[in-house]
Amino acid sequence: MKIIITGSLGNISRPLATTLISKGQKVTVISSNPEKSAEITQLGAEAAIGSVSDENFLIDTFKGADLVYLMVPPDFSVNDFRAYIKSIGQHYANAVKAAGVNKVVLLSSIGAHLAHGTGPIAGLHDVEQIFSGLENLDVLTLRPGFFYNNFYANIDLIKHMGIIGSNYEADQSIVLVDPKDIAAAAAEKIAEGFNGRSILYIASDKRKLKEVASAIGTAIGKADLPWVAFDDTQAYDGMVGAGLPSEIAKNYVEMGNAISSGILWEDFEAKNITPKGKIKLEDFAAQFALAYNS
Repeated sequence: MKIIITGSLGNISRPLATTLISKGQKVTVISSNPEKSAEITQLGAEAAIGSVSDENFLIDTFKGADLVYLMVPPDFSVNDFRAYIKSIGQHYANAVKAAGVNKVVLLSSIGAHLAHGTGPIAGLHDVEQIFSGLENLDVLTLRPGFFYNNFYANIDLIKHMGIIGSNYEADQSIVLVDPKDIAAAAAEKIAEGFNGRSILYIASDKRKLKEVASAIGTAIGKADLPWVAFDDTQAYDGMVGAGLPSEIAKNYVEMGNAISSGILWEDFEAKNITPKGKIKLEDFAAQFALAYNS
């Protein structure tokens, strides 16, 4: 098959491309960075350099593809994060339709069943709705849990204050996922083939935040590392102080509220889904320690 992958050589796109290439698929990787061209070629893929907001570029790249993997790349410079996410989804949908693509793997998120109150995930809800309106298209929507990688943002907090935390409580459960497990699940479904419309939840582990603090603390030699719950103002001020733009911090505070209330996981839990990913919390904690100590 000819498969187009968006997301450049990111945490999901790179292992997905590598796996598909190893199975003999013809892969094109889209990147906005010309400097990634050589690295993409070295993987055995074709590089398509351009912007995902350029529909003409997308149409030209998508033409002749059997399947496209679509993800919205983050852009922290925008004034309206949700509107930006929706706009990229619309560009993708227009290009898929114009190029005659029949199969799409769409990266969304756990919590995207909700239209409001989830921060940036609400934008992915909008993207799901856009694709639900397209006819004659097979769509596999991926709804992964909370990325382990998000905890890397706590490294400075741990080093300077000896704590880890956000605006949700230590006893709150959280559905976790590793990007490599997302890539593996996507590659498996592509190999199996899919038809119609379906949603795939992807999770590596489900734990309480105090367990996250304990696992990370143990891995970095701080076994008593506490999880501290901040109020919304503290969380917002901390993120802005760390360099995040106000619009992005505001969205992440709202997502934190959705985690705190548990609404982010309600559909996942209603379906009694068991985490099947290979990379568990303690595995990630070992990776975290490498980054922490580097």
